[in-house]
Amino acid sequence: MNYSWALNELKAGKTITRKGWNGKDMFIYYVPPSKFTVNRPPLTRIYEKGTKVSYLGHIDMRNADGDHVPWTANQADQLADDWEHC
Repeated sequence: MNYSWALNELKAGKTITRKGWNGKDMFIYYVPPSKFTVNRPPLTRIYEKGTKVSYLGHIDMRNADGDHVPWTANQADQLADDWEHC
């Protein structure tokens, strides 16, 4: 499937991967908008403790090491046709 399909599936709450990714158990998922109450560094160095901060929706990835990081598609990902459900 193509990237447009993948984006729609992410918005529907699905986890998506690419056959072309060579890391085991790598996938991406949508993180919906949320509010966070500042209670620890590094945000307490920027905002007063208890301040509400808004996070916009974004895409995160589980990488090959099992860590979760913010993710942005590169051109190869955007043009790939090997997207699929996990």
